[in-house]
Amino acid sequence: MNNEERQKTTRRTTRTHPRPLRIAAWLTFAAAAQSAFGQTAAQEGAAAPASGATAAASGKAAVSADGALPAVQVNATSVSDTPLHLETPVSNGALGTRSQIDTPFSTTVVTGEDLADRQANKLGDVFAGDASVTDNSSAYSAWATYITVRGLAIDWQNGFKIDGNPFISYGITMPYENLERVELLKGLGGFMYGFAAPGGVVNYVTKTPGKDPVTSFDVGYRMDGVLTQHADLSRRFGPDGMFGARINYTHEQGKTYNAGNINRNSVALALDGQLTRDLDVYFNAIYQQSRSSGQTPSIYIPGTYTGSSLPATISGGTNWLDSAGQHLNTNLQLYTAGVKYQIAPDWTFNTSASYSKVARDRNESTLTLLNQAGDYTDTRWNGDEGHQDIYWQGTFEGKVKTGPFAHQLVFGAAVQRQTNDYGTAASTIYDTLGAGNLYEPNPYAYYSGSGLAKYRASEINQKALFVSDTVQLTSRWSVLAGLRYTNYDQETFSEAGATTAAYGKNGVITPTFALMYKLDPLTTIYTSYVESLEAGQVVADTYANAGSVLNPLRSRQYEVGIKTEHGRWSANAALFRIERGATYTNSQNVLTQDGTSIYEGIEAGGSVRLGRDWQVAGDVMLLDTWYAKGQTYNGKRVAGAPQFTAAARVTYDVPLVPGLQLGADAKYTGNTEVRPAGDLQTGGYMLVNVGANYMTRIGGHDVTLRAAVDNLANRRYWLFQYDSYIAPGEPRTVSLNAKIDF
Repeated sequence: MNNEERQKTTRRTTRTHPRPLRIAAWLTFAAAAQSAFGQTAAQEGAAAPASGATAAASGKAAVSADGALPAVQVNATSVSDTPLHLETPVSNGALGTRSQIDTPFSTTVVTGEDLADRQANKLGDVFAGDASVTDNSSAYSAWATYITVRGLAIDWQNGFKIDGNPFISYGITMPYENLERVELLKGLGGFMYGFAAPGGVVNYVTKTPGKDPVTSFDVGYRMDGVLTQHADLSRRFGPDGMFGARINYTHEQGKTYNAGNINRNSVALALDGQLTRDLDVYFNAIYQQSRSSGQTPSIYIPGTYTGSSLPATISGGTNWLDSAGQHLNTNLQLYTAGVKYQIAPDWTFNTSASYSKVARDRNESTLTLLNQAGDYTDTRWNGDEGHQDIYWQGTFEGKVKTGPFAHQLVFGAAVQRQTNDYGTAASTIYDTLGAGNLYEPNPYAYYSGSGLAKYRASEINQKALFVSDTVQLTSRWSVLAGLRYTNYDQETFSEAGATTAAYGKNGVITPTFALMYKLDPLTTIYTSYVESLEAGQVVADTYANAGSVLNPLRSRQYEVGIKTEHGRWSANAALFRIERGATYTNSQNVLTQDGTSIYEGIEAGGSVRLGRDWQVAGDVMLLDTWYAKGQTYNGKRVAGAPQFTAAARVTYDVPLVPGLQLGADAKYTGNTEVRPAGDLQTGGYMLVNVGANYMTRIGGHDVTLRAAVDNLANRRYWLFQYDSYIAPGEPRTVSLNAKIDF
């Protein structure tokens, strides 16, 4: 190590605490901006006619039964909501349900209508407007749910929930048409959800029966020839509408943008019963079968790669990389039953149990890149995998007073058993097919059947008790304290059933603390601290130490933020620092733990209604990361963490054509280190998307027409997927959809 490198390392590793002056300066700026921005928006709102403000808040126009176009009418909920949805209730696991604005952590909510307008096709599309989220996903492949949040990957084993219930997300693309909204808790979820990586937690919220009947049908088209049909039916029946039922069905089939094929069927059922004034019961089920072929392979950058930069970019729409025989077939099943009981006016008891089952049949290539000219070796992996999750949780939520203080209490317990089944050595193939080049058609083929043999490879058991108390000290000040106590056991097995590795620990404590201040009823300033522990990783077959189990990693997060929501504008901002044990692949292709990864950053976003017709939203993240206290990469940037990202969206309600809304959004992702050695970057890139939505009335029925063009400029770029893995970004795609409500 030369003197310059040694000085750089010293500077980096001494930054072990948040910068108080920067935090104070940012909060001062945020409070001042909130005050000034609020006055400006209020003046604009006062200047606009009342009917115009109402129409602008909705962004949608109603049409009379005879086809005329009257003034827009919306309900009060629509008027108060903004694109950030800060007053929307979100699930926080052990914290219970509270609005985003009252949650002392950074969160994002994307509603079902947002998903429909964006015509999301993978998880990266869902959070396209959030600068803290980097898209690492590829549609129609096992990578479809890969994203990083604040530079940290979300754990596909523990970071995904459906209605708060765990399931294994690997290879599963959710039917977004069947969802009410998607929630993202950024950063550590240890207290709220138990063992999980610190990237965050994604919670898919399914549609349930409401008080009003729903009958809708929509059809869609996506390049190059994927057709979708979706039906949504909801009814209440019985005395006083005691029982409710809602069913959503989606079928998707056709040729994808890279000459692959998709055939997916998904059905979601939600039943509920309001048995008494205080007692509700419910049952939810999801079943999805998906078969796809022709996936674009991932590209692995080994330590032996020669070249100072990545090869020239290629289009994600090419099928030259898709060696014949590749496919991904998945099956998802989730069944949930629960009871909600109002014990007293201020106390409720909730309990639920769920069972999820995920199966995968994969035949996929990994291209090991050799040099900057694009030469590679094609290695094919083929096998079957399966996972099961059994989960139970019970909570008491209520309010009490002790002297002048009001308490919001949550007590609960949870039990989870996860099993993982992987292919036997005899039925799993991992072979090199041959050599090729990125800029020439891949000539290799490997075909395989399904129903290959599996064995019980590992089992994870968690039992947890948790408690939290949010104390209202004054009308403005409140403090939160929470504690989760977990007994954790993890075992891996040989094909013969013998235990090959085990980790167990009782009494794992993951605390959280927060201090909140209400600047006004619609503005919260907070500071929070949370810890998390993630399960030890079972090393995959692609590494030299395949089959070994790494130690669990503890993470810590410090955050200071502000959230504010108003009728015509909303904003949020946060400073954060995350400390996590570093895991990476070394030059000997060994997956190892060494030192600590540090993530420090600022994220800020806002949305404002300008006049009657314009809505402008923006989001930005500045991120500083480095490895510290290790033996190899001290001071280098953490792989997969861009230093700068920014997103913006503009929508325009066309006054001459009531019901027509035009929109455009853009997202810039800064250059990203591909591997911990810090010698290769993906390069920064910006994607621009445009779209239009038109609401009208045909034959006495509400009709919504939607069109979207993603990657308008057909930009070619390298997408970071995982440590030392990249893929070509998706090409320009066109999506169309027509929905009718009966």
